[in-house]
Amino acid sequence: MNTDTGRQAPRARAREVVLAAVQGLTLALVVLPFSVAFLALTLVSVALVPLGVGLFTTPAVLAGVRALADARRRLAAEWCGVLIPSAYRPVPPGTKPWTRTLLLLRDPWTRRDLLWLPVDMTAGFVTALLPAMLLIFPFEGFLLAAGLWRAYVREPGDVYWYAFVPITGQVSALGAAVVGAGVLAVAWRFTPPLLTAHFRLVRAVLGGDRDQLAERVRVLTETRQDAVDTSAAELRRIERDLHDGAQARLVAMGMDLGTIEMLVERDPAQAKRLLAQARRNSADALEELRDLVRGIHPPVLAERGLGDAVRAFALRLPLPTEVTVELPGRAEAPVESAAYFAVGEVLTNAVKHSGAARIWVDLHHTDGRLRVTVTDNGGGGAAVGGGSGLAGVERRLGTFDGVLAVSSPVGGPTMVTMEIPCVLS
Repeated sequence: MNTDTGRQAPRARAREVVLAAVQGLTLALVVLPFSVAFLALTLVSVALVPLGVGLFTTPAVLAGVRALADARRRLAAEWCGVLIPSAYRPVPPGTKPWTRTLLLLRDPWTRRDLLWLPVDMTAGFVTALLPAMLLIFPFEGFLLAAGLWRAYVREPGDVYWYAFVPITGQVSALGAAVVGAGVLAVAWRFTPPLLTAHFRLVRAVLGGDRDQLAERVRVLTETRQDAVDTSAAELRRIERDLHDGAQARLVAMGMDLGTIEMLVERDPAQAKRLLAQARRNSADALEELRDLVRGIHPPVLAERGLGDAVRAFALRLPLPTEVTVELPGRAEAPVESAAYFAVGEVLTNAVKHSGAARIWVDLHHTDGRLRVTVTDNGGGGAAVGGGSGLAGVERRLGTFDGVLAVSSPVGGPTMVTMEIPCVLS
C-alpha cells in the first residue's frame, strides 16, 4: 500500500506540473492576445464618443472587456482556487446610449477592467508563459547533450549559448544538460505556484482594494442597522394592528357573548341581535388577521412563489399591469419576501405618483442574480432619496446585498431595476 502511494505521488505531481504549464501556455497564446485587441478597440471607441459613433460602440466593446475579465475570474477559480470578486453596477435595460455609456465608464469596476488590459499584456503575459518555459527549456539542454549541439556548432570557434553556458563541444553540452536538470527541478517545485501567482496578479488588479473593502464594510453595517430598525418597526406595526384591530374585535365579541348568556332566557330577540353582531365581529377579526398575515408573508408567496405572488399583487392594482416571469426555480424565503415587498412598494408608488396608464413588470434570473424591472409610461421624475419610497426599497434590498437602479427622465418613462444575488432551487 505504501509502495503504491509512493509511486502515485510523483505521477500526480508530474500531472500537476504539466497541466499548469499547458494552462499557462494556453493563457499566453490564446487568451492574452484578446487583451491587446480589446484595449485598442476601447481606446478607439472612447475617442469616437464625441462624434456620436462611440455612444453605440463603447457599450459593446466594454461588454466584451467585461466578458474577458469574467472569463479570467472563472479560470482563476477553476484552475487555482483564486477567487476574484466582481461587483459591476447594473445598467437598466432600455437606457439611452449616452446614459448607458456614461454609466459604464463611471463604474469603478469597469475602470479596473481597463487598467487590467495593459497589465495583462505585459506582466500577465510573462507570468502566464513562465510555467511553460520552465518546463520546456530543460529539454533543450538534454537534446544539446544528446548531440543537438552539432547543429549549432559547425566550425571551430562557433559558440551557441544555452542560458549562461557557452556550448562549443560535447563537454560544454553536458554542462547544458546539468543546467537543464537544475531548471527542471525548479519547474517541478515552482510551476504550479507560478500559475497561481499569475492569477493573484489578476486579482490584485481586478479585485477590490482596501478602500473598497472598507466601503463594503460600511455599507454592510448600514444595511444591518437598517434591517434591525425595519424588524423593530415591523414588530411594532404588528403589535399595533393586533391591539387596535383583531384584539379589540375579539374583546368586544367576548363581551357580547357574556351579555347573550344573560339575555338568552329573558330576551331572546335581543340575544339574537347580539349573536349576529358577534358573528360579524368574528368575521371582521378573521379578515383583519388574514390581512395581517398577508402583510407579514403572503400565503400565495409561500405556496406558489414570487412570480405568482407578484401576479396576484398586480391583479389588485387599479392600472393594467403586465407581468412576465422567467424563473426556473425558487429563491430562499427571505429573498423572495424582500423582493415581493420591494416590488409592491415600487408598484404602489407608480400607481400613486407616476400618472401612468400602464405598468410592466419583468422577473428573471441571470448570472446568479434575481432581477426585477418595473416600467411605467408615466411622467417620470422619480429619484432615490428626498423621502421617497424608493429609499426604503433600496435599504430593503441592501440587506441582501441587492442594488436598485432608477432611470426616470422628466417626461418618462420610468424604469426601476432591482437585483438581488441569489441561487434558485
